[in-house]
Amino acid sequence: MSEFATVLRSWRDRVTPAEVGLPAGSGRRAAGLRREELAALAGVSVDYIVRLEQGRAENPSPQMLRALALALRLTEDERDHLYRVAGVAAPSPGVVPQHITPGVQRLVDRLGDVPLAVFSATHDILLWNPLWAALTGDPSSRVGLERNLVWRHFTSGHDGVEYSAEHEEEFASDLVADLRAAVGRYPRDASLAQLVARLRAGSPDFERRWAQARVAEHRSSRKTMTRTAVGPITVDCDVLTVPGGDLRIVVYTVAPGSPDEARLDLLRVAGLQALTTTP
Repeated sequence: MSEFATVLRSWRDRVTPAEVGLPAGSGRRAAGLRREELAALAGVSVDYIVRLEQGRAENPSPQMLRALALALRLTEDERDHLYRVAGVAAPSPGVVPQHITPGVQRLVDRLGDVPLAVFSATHDILLWNPLWAALTGDPSSRVGLERNLVWRHFTSGHDGVEYSAEHEEEFASDLVADLRAAVGRYPRDASLAQLVARLRAGSPDFERRWAQARVAEHRSSRKTMTRTAVGPITVDCDVLTVPGGDLRIVVYTVAPGSPDEARLDLLRVAGLQALTTTP
């Protein structure tokens, strides 16, 4: 059996259903994940997982390896080993980090009572909890550049989100300044360079702000989410940076005792139910 197949099976066996939010069920022969559970978490077929573990599937893509690393809660060292034994170069230190560490994953799992998502340094959404999806729309329905906050803001606007004039200007300015700071930290990241080039070509507003050469990090804002299942909800947005990984944990909170708090409480029931029953 290949090293790839060996570590994949070993790491699947050590992850319990409870760690990934799944019921343990009955009749389990082992404490770890079943193949069908790993397949669902990674977004692939059960047959593909079987072929990987039997050494019959070759050349998994970097996207597939990243999905497996996330589903298996791998550390960065383990992720890099998975890439290498699959014959794929491990992510370079010069590329924007996108690896979700087990600690960040546990944080998202535990803070289910607030809308929370994890973004890369270039504002690609990487992970979110169900309440975030209920409040903002399900990110899993978006692909490619549509998962990048800066791209969507400057090319599609912010339909469903309202800001005061002050916060709208500050938010747009901070996004551009934050992206420029990322370019300075990751000058060899080709995807980042391409994102900036497409934004400059496609959005006069972005190009105008880019020419100002401002460098900063977006930290906070206030906005009203207008398209929730329970009506508009005004939230305060705070951005926390993960040390060493350059990930951004974005948390939405509401004022205690406010109508927004009552609507968010209702959304935990009504909005999440609608989300889970939508085909």
